[in-house]
Amino acid sequence: MYPIRFENLYYEKIWGGRDFENFRNNMPEGLIGESWDIACHPNGTGVVSNGKYKGMGFEELIKKEGVNLLGNKVNAEKFPLLIKLINSKENLSVQVHPGDEYAAKHENEFGKTEAWYVIDAKPGATLIVGTKDCDKEIFAKAIEEGRSEDFLNKIEVKKGDCFLIDSGLVHAICEGVIIAEIQQNSDVTYRVYDYGRPREIHVEKALDVIKFDLKCKNLKGEERDFGGFKSALLCKNEYFGIEKYTIKTVAQQMSDEERFHMLTCVEGCGQVIAAGYIEEIKTGDSILIPATLGHYEIKGNLVVLKSYSV
Repeated sequence: MYPIRFENLYYEKIWGGRDFENFRNNMPEGLIGESWDIACHPNGTGVVSNGKYKGMGFEELIKKEGVNLLGNKVNAEKFPLLIKLINSKENLSVQVHPGDEYAAKHENEFGKTEAWYVIDAKPGATLIVGTKDCDKEIFAKAIEEGRSEDFLNKIEVKKGDCFLIDSGLVHAICEGVIIAEIQQNSDVTYRVYDYGRPREIHVEKALDVIKFDLKCKNLKGEERDFGGFKSALLCKNEYFGIEKYTIKTVAQQMSDEERFHMLTCVEGCGQVIAAGYIEEIKTGDSILIPATLGHYEIKGNLVVLKSYSV
């Protein structure tokens, strides 16, 4: 096995932009809102773009390598996580994701808990994370009267901020940001409010799953210094863990036979070196580290998120 890179899967969105061009040269035309970079879902499955398995679909790769790729504690029936980048030229809809039980019953899907890391933000950029000063009855009435924005918790954000968006938390990415999103492998979204756009709204289901007591905080973690790099655990829940590595020279790492790792570069550039392979990695790139890869290095001047299934 070797560090695996996938082709970027681009999705045009009415709220999308062109900011990925700041660090990519393979974008299609149009308003591109999302790039799915490690994905194995019916709505988008990656194709290997490097090495021995170049051209092979992710599902086929899982069937071929199984435990060697995923680890002995990961269920191979459905890849558990999805990594995407989001670019918002305009506000996304105000929305909420269901938890596992509700999603399984109503959508035959996983629920969706996700984390956002702000790769870049224009001055004054904001996110909506949660509600304020309301309960289900008050918020339902506000939606009906077109006043839902009065009860949304809007915060200003900057590069390097990170937030855990639990299922049940009302949220929205607003204009002017690039986000790296690590999430459960699900594509279920219930829109609450969409700024007058002619798209379906899912008020009844949204009100079923919103948790009005949920709060959201900026995740930093306690940073530890290892000489050539520093690391901090940003979050760990029942679905995934995310560690942040700030690397000045090199970070020596070891794969985990129980689970794969995913590396997402959020600043700078460098190399992932392992098993005779050297993979360049720069802002916006994601690389899958197979469970049985063994020793590998992340070398350069860069900031990397290492995420994994729990």
